[in-house]
This record gives sequence, C-alpha cells and structure tokens, in this order.
Amino acid sequence: MAIKTYRPVTPTQRHRTGYTFEEITRRGPHRQLIEVQRHKGGRNNTGRITAKCRGGGERQHYRVIDFERTKRGVPGKVVSVEYDPNRSARIALVSYLDGDFRYILHPEGLSVGDQVGAGPGQPIRPGNAMPLSDVPVGVEVHNIQILPQGRSFMVRSAGTSAQLLASEEGWAVVRLPSGEIRKFALGCFATIGKVSNVEHKDISIGKAGRNRHRGWRPRVRAVAMNPIDHPMGGGEGKSSGGRHPCSESGFPAKGAKTRNRKKKSSRLIVQRRKR
Repeated sequence: MAIKTYRPVTPTQRHRTGYTFEEITRRGPHRQLIEVQRHKGGRNNTGRITAKCRGGGERQHYRVIDFERTKRGVPGKVVSVEYDPNRSARIALVSYLDGDFRYILHPEGLSVGDQVGAGPGQPIRPGNAMPLSDVPVGVEVHNIQILPQGRSFMVRSAGTSAQLLASEEGWAVVRLPSGEIRKFALGCFATIGKVSNVEHKDISIGKAGRNRHRGWRPRVRAVAMNPIDHPMGGGEGKSSGGRHPCSESGFPAKGAKTRNRKKKSSRLIVQRRKR
C-alpha cells in the first residue's frame, strides 16, 4: 500500500497525507456481519463524561471480527479485503467450506483467493491460526490469546507483530511490539504474519477537521483552565502550572507507575519494555 499526498491548493492540504486504498477489493461491508454502533460522546450509563474530548464523528457500522478464529478445522478462502473504520488494520472476508462467512484481521501478504484455516497442524503461512506450540521459533505472529479458550487481545493494530523466541516447559516466550518479553501458555492461539497497513503510522492528519470526522473534539490545555476545573489552572498572567504535571484528578501525568503490583499476570513478564 502507498501513501498519497495532496496538492496544496489550501493551507490545510499542504501537510496532509492519505491512503491510496489500492489493496481494498470491495467497498461495502458484508451485511450479515455488521452491527449498529451507537456513539456515547465519552459518557457512561449515568450520563457523566468519563472520556474527555469525544463526540460527533461520522456514522459507522461495527464489523464483527472473528478474533478467536472459532472455525477450527474448516478450510476457508479469502473473498475480499476491506476497509474497517473502527480499527487501523484492514480486514479480510473469508468464505468457509460450510457456507459461513467471517471477518478476520488482514495480515500482510494475504491476497484474494488464498486459503486460510485455523487449528492444529495448519501450514505456516500468513492468515493461518494455530496454537503457539505449533509455531516455529522466530516466526512473526499477531492476534494472540492471553489465556487458552480466552479472547485474543494482543498485537492487533496496523503494522504490528510479535516474535516467538522460545518454547519451553509448557510456555512460549514472545517478544511483543513494545519490546516487552512475555510468557504465554502453549495452548494460546495466534495468527501467522504481520498485521496489514504498515504505513498507518506515517499518515499525517494535516488539519483539525479530519479529527472531528473521527470523533475527536478540541482539547483545552490544563494551564489555560480555571483553578476549579483543573489543578494546573489559574494564576496571574500566563502561568506554567506551578506544580508537576498531573491529571484532572491530581494524579501525576509523567512517569508515575500505574500498574498494580498484585496483578497476577505480572509473573508472566520476563522483561519489561522499560528496563
């Protein structure tokens, strides 16, 4: 996939870049695999704002993705590669031999017409999902389950991949994109390959209006607020806050550790991303 630039006919177009969408083979989604998605503007069920600077944005339908790859042992064929407004990666529509359709994350190198499958004993090629016990050492994987029979949360954003470093004593040692080295149970499923849309990190928004389309509203600096609204607000003239940077609730914003020491999964971390 390539990145396109725009002729600077206006000042906002000068630094804007976008996708060419040359890898997309179908415009609309598969109707049976979409759900209505309601935007809440950053508010919880009581109506209070819990996530600031959210609201507006374009209407979107949620594409139901088969992250767990539940069609085990059934061969499938890639029908199309599609754009998903809800995530940075592209998605692939797979038609299975039993007539079922599923969306999966589109890995780099997977094309329309390729065969994919899930389950033990699958060949090592992009798009195939299998337990970590079947993955050779050094192979790149994504969409990793945290626990066997659990949901797949790890390594799902565009252009990311994890690398299997070792398999020993019932555990797989994996290096994550953040640099953290972590142990996973060998029964956890992972998908071979790197997530597509590698150039996502190189896209320049270019103007504030594009962020409004994505549901992000303007953000006011803390030092520009009143003292009642933020601990860093107030002061005579232009004040720089007068204290260490913090959040609206007063929690330190730069460098303070937030991880719970009693978290059970901490024992599975071999090496943290910050040494």
